[in-house]
Amino acid sequence: MAIMITDECINCGACEPECPNNAIYEPGAEWAYEDGTGLKGVVQSGGETINASERRQPISSDIYYIVPDKCTECVGFHEEPQCAAVCPVDCCVDDPDRRESKEELLARKEKLHLV
Repeated sequence: MAIMITDECINCGACEPECPNNAIYEPGAEWAYEDGTGLKGVVQSGGETINASERRQPISSDIYYIVPDKCTECVGFHEEPQCAAVCPVDCCVDDPDRRESKEELLARKEKLHLV
């Protein structure tokens, strides 16, 4: 499953630099699949074909947010999600709408960090 940031977020920003996939963004920030990853050109995501450099609309304008399709829960990098480990208000939690196996998360990690 992906991690999500709840509305208890105090916008401290502690989580953002900890993410090995660059999946965490400031409130209102546009994002792209290529940000902090090895993705280039055309990629498939959720059955959609997109350009990895295309800037996407922010998921939240109020609090830091995590792009679910870039989150691997730090699988393949760390023993636990680093955003949750550093969050002072415990608002980085499992997203109940995104249940994924360790194998799926590892496959995403490999996809995101191809060189």
